[in-house]
Amino acid sequence: MDLSLLDREIADLREKGRYRSLRRLSTPQDARIVMEGKEVLNFSSNNYLGLANHPALVEAAIEALRSHGFGMASVRFICGTQDLHKQLEAAIAGFLRTGDAILYTSCFDANTGLFETLLDDQDAVISDALNHASIIDGIRLCKAARYRYAHSDMQDLERQLQAAQSCRTRLIATDGVFSMDGDIAPLDQIVKMCKPHGAMIYVDDAHGEAVLGKGGRGIVSHFNLTHNDVHVEMGTFSKAFGVVGGHVSGSEYLRKYAYNKSRTWLLSGSPPPPVAAACIAAIDILETEPRHVENLWKNLWKNMVLCFVFLT
Repeated sequence: MDLSLLDREIADLREKGRYRSLRRLSTPQDARIVMEGKEVLNFSSNNYLGLANHPALVEAAIEALRSHGFGMASVRFICGTQDLHKQLEAAIAGFLRTGDAILYTSCFDANTGLFETLLDDQDAVISDALNHASIIDGIRLCKAARYRYAHSDMQDLERQLQAAQSCRTRLIATDGVFSMDGDIAPLDQIVKMCKPHGAMIYVDDAHGEAVLGKGGRGIVSHFNLTHNDVHVEMGTFSKAFGVVGGHVSGSEYLRKYAYNKSRTWLLSGSPPPPVAAACIAAIDILETEPRHVENLWKNLWKNMVLCFVFLT
């Protein structure tokens, strides 16, 4: 490959204002951070509840480092599963009120690894037009027929369900909270529409978990649904939970199947024990300290009122 092509591509990105550079922090993630030597207010992280540097998470990680070591040097299915990993999967399922859960190294891995695991060329996936790039990439990797419906448009979703009615399995894929626009998928309407068709529902709730629903249990709880209504829920610890890693929740059968078939799980290194312990601590905080989610919504409504007063 002619590397000068890359140089020209980089120059083109710079000219269009699309070149990305890294800004370095020298402090923990917080509301006030030191970036490139300057103290600034931080409005750009996903640290919605302020857990990223919470003392309980720090202490849990330190304790796990002492008791379980740092790296696993293995994938999960060989010798990379410790008691902490199973405790975390049980904690996820308990928090979200699902039958089971499976831990991934990232939410991107979960999305890119599960569609091809669940679907083949006899099936169809029907995707919201504004879904996250990881969903789009995951769909590209599977052999299912692909359909797309206009963003949150239930009439168009109905048309796509009809168009795919000859397929063995029809799976609806949607973000819970759409990361770029910030709106919430009408999951209750999606469930109501899909039930007569016998379609499965897959929701990426990366931005909804620890924010929406009772105690931060996400979009399924927000609409008073259950996981009999929504079959697959993908989530992340990398945002409101303040740690890192992805997970998929659903039935025990889903977890067992993914354990054996999902290549992004099978072939990815096991999350370090301190990470697993910190994730468990984050879930425990949400289970026992509801004020974090409550304060988030209080602040949101307060700021909305202030904005309304200012604009009027």
